[in-house]
Amino acid sequence: MTGTAQQAQFLLRLRRFVLAERDAQRRQVESEWVKPLAERVADGLAIEGVRFVRLTPQGLLELACDRNHSRFREGDVLCLNRGSPFFEPTVKVTLEVDDETRLLVLCDDPKDLDIVLHQPEGWVLDQGYLDLSHYVLDALKEAGDTLVGIRYILPLLMGEARPQMDMARYERALERAAELGLNDDQSEAFAQAYATDLTWLIQGPPGTGKTRVLAHLAEMLVRDGERVLITAFTHRAINNALNTLAKVAPDVPAAKIGLPHRADDLRGVENYPYFNLSPMAEMDNGYVIGATPFATRNKRLSGVEFDTVIFDEASQITLPLAVMGMLAGKRFIFFGDQKQLPPVLTRRYSGGAFRESVFEVLAGQGLETMLTETYRLNRELLEWPSAAFYAGKLRPASEAVARHRLELDALSRFAEVLDPAHPKVFLDLQHRNATTRNHKEASVVVDLLLALLEGGLPPWEVGVVTPYRAQGREIRALLRAALPDAEMRGHIVVDTVERMQGQEREAVIVSLTTSNPTFAAHLAEFFFQPERFNVAVTRPRSKLIIVGSRHVLNAQPEDPEQQAAVKLFRDLIHSCAYRTLDYL
Repeated sequence: MTGTAQQAQFLLRLRRFVLAERDAQRRQVESEWVKPLAERVADGLAIEGVRFVRLTPQGLLELACDRNHSRFREGDVLCLNRGSPFFEPTVKVTLEVDDETRLLVLCDDPKDLDIVLHQPEGWVLDQGYLDLSHYVLDALKEAGDTLVGIRYILPLLMGEARPQMDMARYERALERAAELGLNDDQSEAFAQAYATDLTWLIQGPPGTGKTRVLAHLAEMLVRDGERVLITAFTHRAINNALNTLAKVAPDVPAAKIGLPHRADDLRGVENYPYFNLSPMAEMDNGYVIGATPFATRNKRLSGVEFDTVIFDEASQITLPLAVMGMLAGKRFIFFGDQKQLPPVLTRRYSGGAFRESVFEVLAGQGLETMLTETYRLNRELLEWPSAAFYAGKLRPASEAVARHRLELDALSRFAEVLDPAHPKVFLDLQHRNATTRNHKEASVVVDLLLALLEGGLPPWEVGVVTPYRAQGREIRALLRAALPDAEMRGHIVVDTVERMQGQEREAVIVSLTTSNPTFAAHLAEFFFQPERFNVAVTRPRSKLIIVGSRHVLNAQPEDPEQQAAVKLFRDLIHSCAYRTLDYL
């Protein structure tokens, strides 16, 4: 069985995209490996003087080092070596816990453990890369050779297929939505997704309750006896969706399939390394499985068929990755928001579907419902993102949400910054020439965190977003010294935008870090990326504090698209109440 010539060309372009991205990733990493060790360490792309401490009961390697100023973070693939990743011995590991000078890593191949055990001293950790392209290429081949690929998946992705709606199911879903108390947009999205015979998109801007809609949709499908796969680009998104499902429908059979250490934040749902070890393997009725698209191509979940595949955070999923997940089902529901973070790619592609996410490719065809009521952002915090990204359509879900304000027991020397009457503040430190790390700014951020805690805000209700891992590490190091209580400190999220998407806090501090306009212009595609700022400034419910320097506003990139992004960023800053250290 073969598809059309157009489908063959489409698949060929997807295959070339996958191969080009794979090769670009390898070249990027190897271009760093050839640099001297001291330079790699200075760039934050290596840790030297690493030594083996012990093998934990969970099978993790505990490593120690004297200094860690790397850009690495938990989940990164690293290469453990004796000074150069090009020469043996090398051991591929995944960073599981980064506690500055104490690191826990998972060995990719257990047979490599002996290498480290017999040579405990003198190791180096470099960035690594994981080549999973063979899974994607196999999926693309299957899409061109099977009925589900030829008749459903490829025509849909190529804009040649339209879904049909079962009106009886649509009406039944509307009745259920009313029982659940869903708002009008949520009810419409819920009903359309339930009634479609092929696909539907649900655009969920920040705080609009898309995960709740997802969970109730999965519940209703399971009540009908369907097998449902919930998948996403990250384990965090999958776990969050399963946690919500367990909260709204605790009796629905559900499980996560994957490595146990990727399920630490699961609540109310069990994790199993393989599907055949789960209770679902013996069930002949409906259930929910959460897993990455890659799990559907390996022995964890390979060969398991589903009725409906639900993609969460679909704005981060490329077309090839989407094909992998879609091959496991017959109907495809996409939850996402093309105005938030796009897929992470090594190469820059010149427009077209091969740079866009599957959500962006399918959006705009009359196949989606946009949720427009936010339960998170108060009126002042909502104004800028609603106008900048959502054509002014976003609105607070209630007057209580609109009027919500930060509540503190006491105000400190930061009273002008923390004043609840001003939900959105730009604190201008007026520093100059900073690039990816700024000690002064990090110190002020920590002082603001302490002031919020002293004012009675729980630590799990505050968070810090910064563009750079180096600045995040600087802030965490200063916070460790200023706040000895490890348990309290552990609740405070200090991370990049990528790790904060999907989360919310009462108060959020954004550390811009960069003040060198030339450097900012050079990194304009990254630093001024509108989607990044949309995510960053829509995490808080009542208080946003942007800490930085006005000098970064002088950046003048040459690219017209980037110039427009800088202008949008200036509009954001000018929409904030302005404060300087003179107020303190």
